[in-house]
Parts: sequence; structure tokens; C-alpha cells
Amino acid sequence: MRKTAALGGGFGLAVLALAASPAVADNHTASLSVLHGVPDLTVDVYVDGELTLDDFAPGELAGPLDLEPGTYTVAITASDAADDSQPAIGPVDLPLEAGTSYTAAAHLDAEGSPTATLFTNDTSSTAPGEGRLTVRHIAAAPAVDVLAGDEPVITNLSNPDEQTLNLPAGVVPAAVAATGTTEPVIGPADVEVADGVATFVYAWGSLEDGNLALATQTIDGLHSAPRRRAHRPGGGDGGGGALPGRLGRSRSRARHGGRPRRRAGPRGRDRGSRPRSPCGRAPRGWASRAR
Repeated sequence: MRKTAALGGGFGLAVLALAASPAVADNHTASLSVLHGVPDLTVDVYVDGELTLDDFAPGELAGPLDLEPGTYTVAITASDAADDSQPAIGPVDLPLEAGTSYTAAAHLDAEGSPTATLFTNDTSSTAPGEGRLTVRHIAAAPAVDVLAGDEPVITNLSNPDEQTLNLPAGVVPAAVAATGTTEPVIGPADVEVADGVATFVYAWGSLEDGNLALATQTIDGLHSAPRRRAHRPGGGDGGGGALPGRLGRSRSRARHGGRPRRRAGPRGRDRGSRPRSPCGRAPRGWASRAR
């Protein structure tokens, strides 16, 4: 079944903390977040020919949004495009299953061309006192090792692969290095592994262009039924399962300075712009907050 959906110098460290959120779908819906990891490319997102998200900037996150299961088709264009006839990425189909959490990442492949990858987020239970750390390689760079101190804990990770570790809660001093080496190309940085929380770390950007960065996304509540925020429509007919036309998104304030363009809303921990509905059907938007 097809549905209409929305997405949306040097080797110094840049870290974005994205969407610390209870983002797990219930048994009847899928949960989707979207990460923009293509440097120097502000984009528009079209769904079935309709502009859904405009001026989506690198490092921004949209979501999470609860969706009915189905296949959602998107096209990503340059921000000044008149329509979706010449997409920079896509069109791509996103097949979503009920009861599953996803993150769609727009990023560079290993050779530096824009692409998109749909990741399934592991939200299974963790043992008491443990958290889950997943590292995803979505950068224009060769295979890498992830170091804890000077010791590799993940080896030979290639774009667009991921590896997952269940770890005691605490702070991990992490760095990313070319496979077989210990000289960091990203980091070191302290990554918090919290009790009962899934932490997803994305290595994104371009090694050649010197803009490699880390972004993190978290999902909590893994010791019990993972919690999720109920998204409130901002207009339209309020019909269940309708998909957004305008997505809220936000960006880290602490690392990049300035205010997010969308202020935090009054409800829940995933807060952002109030969804707007440009047409008569159910509202098209979701809210998020970077921290």
C-alpha cells in the first residue's frame, strides 16, 4: 500500500545533539525521524509532487512522527527548485512497518554523491544499568574504526553500515579513525550511554572537504515499553494516519550558536514548530527539538 510521507575546516570536531525523544511507534503505527547529513546543501522535500518541507538545512532533524504503515515516496531538491522534476536525491520509496522506529538519513555516499538511507532503530529492551550505542557511517569517507580511548571497539565500518553495542551506562570517550589507525578524523568526544536509552551516533560530512561531524539521536524507555509522544494535529480534518505537508525541525543551539528557527512548543519533549496545514486534509507537520 502506498502512502504519502514527508521527510524531510580541518578535521575538528563538530557535534549535533538531535532529538532526545521517546520515538517508538505503537503496534499500529510506524515512527519516522529524518536527519539531513548533506553538507552545504539546503533542500526542499517533495511528497508526490507537493512541497512538504522547505529550506531544510544540514544538521537539522525532523520528527519523530507516527505514521500508518505503507510505502512513502519522497524527492529532495535544491532549495530554490520550482518543483521536484530535478531532484538532488530520489525519488525514493520508504517502506514502513507497524510497530517499528525508523530514521531516514539524507547523506553522502562513500564517493561523495548525495543519497538516502532508511535505518531501522533497535528499540528492544536493554538490561538494567545498560544502554545501547549504535554508530552509523554516513560520511564521504573510507571505512573507519571507532575508538574508546586508544582501543578500537568497532572496526572496518563502511558507508552506509552500522554497528551496535550494549554497554554499561556511563560516558564513552569516542573518536573515529581510518580503519587500522588511531589518529582521529573526528573527535575525541564524550558520548553519553544512558541507562535504558538507545543512542545513535552518525558520522556525516566529507573527509576531503574537511567538514566531518558527529550527530546523535536518542530513544528512551528501553527498560519497559518505550515511550512516545502523541503528536497533536495543528489543523485540517484530524484524520488518523494522514501525513504531513510541513515538518517542524530544529538544530543544536549549544554547538552552532543562535536560536533554532522554530521555538519550542508547549507539549512533550519533542517540541518545535506548530504544524501547518496548507490544504483541507489532515495537517502536515511534525515537531522536534534538538538539545
